[in-house]
Amino acid sequence: MNTLSVRQAVLSDLDALAFLFDNYRQFYGKVSDLGAARSFLLDRFNHGESVLFIAENNATAIGFVQMYPSFSSVSLARTFVLNYLFVDAQYRRQGVAKRLIYTATSYAKALGAIRLTLSTAVTNTEAQALYQFTGWTCDKQFYVYHLTFCRYAKLCQVNFETEPAKLSKHIAHYS
Repeated sequence: MNTLSVRQAVLSDLDALAFLFDNYRQFYGKVSDLGAARSFLLDRFNHGESVLFIAENNATAIGFVQMYPSFSSVSLARTFVLNYLFVDAQYRRQGVAKRLIYTATSYAKALGAIRLTLSTAVTNTEAQALYQFTGWTCDKQFYVYHLTFCRYAKLCQVNFETEPAKLSKHIAHYS
């Protein structure tokens, strides 16, 4: 008999979460790096920078959701960014992701948050259908922009204001 449970993750869940998080990253085209995944999550735990919920089936970790606290200056209220939602492939389409979303929603509401925000790949239509089914709406009022910082210290030291040609070369190289 399968027993699904969802609970807030604790530090002792780190290794199970790291495995799932590494799979999440691979889903989005990154090369597997279990050590980096573990280190990233450990930093979030150590600094209290996120909230994680873990889904388990018969005590086996099968999915997780991770949220980051934020605030709305306009609304003068707490918000959360739901940054990661992942369910192991063999457990998808069984209600696990819905349970994770509902748990995250309940948690945010209990803390007085006015909203959860997330983004997903334009091509991830399964996730989009899930979000719409669970009450999320696609933002039609605002565009989302990203400012990506360079990955290499040597390039980060370039003063792009005084060396604009290097900026163009940098953009072309990392785009």
